[in-house]
Amino acid sequence: MRILLPSKTKMCAHACGDTILELLKNYKTIAVVGLSSNPMRPSFGVTEYMQSAGYRIIPVNPNETEVLGERSYARLEDVPEKIDIVNMFRRAEEVPPVVESAIRIGAKVVWMQSGIENEEAAEKARAAGLLVVEDACILIEHRKRVG
Repeated sequence: MRILLPSKTKMCAHACGDTILELLKNYKTIAVVGLSSNPMRPSFGVTEYMQSAGYRIIPVNPNETEVLGERSYARLEDVPEKIDIVNMFRRAEEVPPVVESAIRIGAKVVWMQSGIENEEAAEKARAAGLLVVEDACILIEHRKRVG
């Protein structure tokens, strides 16, 4: 796991505590890019858990109309509400355009799930003021810190 804090962060970093815990407590709306309606896919199980933990889930997948009882949108730019966290279930090479969209919509956090890293996109997001988490499962991190 790698965490990049925004260059001009208002969020407390390592000296003040746990950055992941802070973002999980403060940000409650998660757009999940690549969320599948297939219960066998990791994106479904992880997102179902986060929804049951009280987070507002917004599916973003052009191949879905509804997932976990929520309307799915083709792109982040199509979502009509404010998004705090953009959680990605996409291959590393597909991350840059998602980061561009996250920057455009004013998201606070870009989260790349386990096994997903893209240094160039992560640095671009950080430079634009977003907090970046790479190569970490949001479900596992939530369970460790919140329960």
